[in-house]
Amino acid sequence: MLKGVYPIVVTPFHDDGSVDYDSLDRLVEYLLEQGAHGLGLFGNASEGYTLLASERVAMLERIVQRVNGRVPLVASSGHTGTDAAVALSKEAEDLGANALMVLPPYLLKPDGDGLMFYFDAISKAVKIPIMVQDAPLMTSVAMPAALLARMAREIEWVRSAKVEAPPTAPKIEALKKALGDRAAEFAIFGGLNGQFLIEEFERGAVGTMPSSDITATYVEIWEHLERGEKAQAWVKFTQALPLIRYELQPGLGVSAAKHNLVAAGVIESARVRHPTQAVTGSGHAELAALREMHANSRR
Repeated sequence: MLKGVYPIVVTPFHDDGSVDYDSLDRLVEYLLEQGAHGLGLFGNASEGYTLLASERVAMLERIVQRVNGRVPLVASSGHTGTDAAVALSKEAEDLGANALMVLPPYLLKPDGDGLMFYFDAISKAVKIPIMVQDAPLMTSVAMPAALLARMAREIEWVRSAKVEAPPTAPKIEALKKALGDRAAEFAIFGGLNGQFLIEEFERGAVGTMPSSDITATYVEIWEHLERGEKAQAWVKFTQALPLIRYELQPGLGVSAAKHNLVAAGVIESARVRHPTQAVTGSGHAELAALREMHANSRR
């Protein structure tokens, strides 16, 4: 079962906007050295919505080869159409992904039966776990706990959910209750850059999927929680909170994370692709100050 800290891997670009595969190699190794328990690919924090189909294939092939089974890889494969989502999901499986993270269709928003059909179609095409991404702030698609639990019971490969429907901790608790005797074998993850990861853990989450720039901090917090060291977890979380908070600004989180990774010498450029916003002007000084504050707290 998926478990632990799975950072969403940002997509490094050259200044001209092309994918920087050398920086991608360094980033993957950096995240593993930071203690990541797994990696999330092509999510919102990866700017997956800007990638060409050929780039997704090339990146996944390269990451699979570099990771070489050291940690599980969860590839995002949702789409606005069911057939396209099925094709993307099967492609990711064939290329070596260990699990899928799947958004519901978000252009024409299906009802509960439509969502069951969509996820069941993907499940019938693959033989790896599916993580249902419950992210209504992005999709405007509501998936109640009862519906997620129904998916877990009735759709073979739905084995996980990433709960990003605020307030997340009560939703996780409700989902655990709705799962009943399936709860122990269903992996519930949190997201939204880990802003409520402590509360989510206490309500039953087994993992979190933040951005990729302060992975070691998230891993330390998680390990404290697993050891029952709640006070220490809160100390580490509080030290990181100013940076976590800054990266939660709608549209700016990806750019902020990339600037932090450039400062750490991991990737070459903080370039983002439109329509992703870039940190500009005074934001550079603000981010640098927060980065220094976070670094000082870890010394």
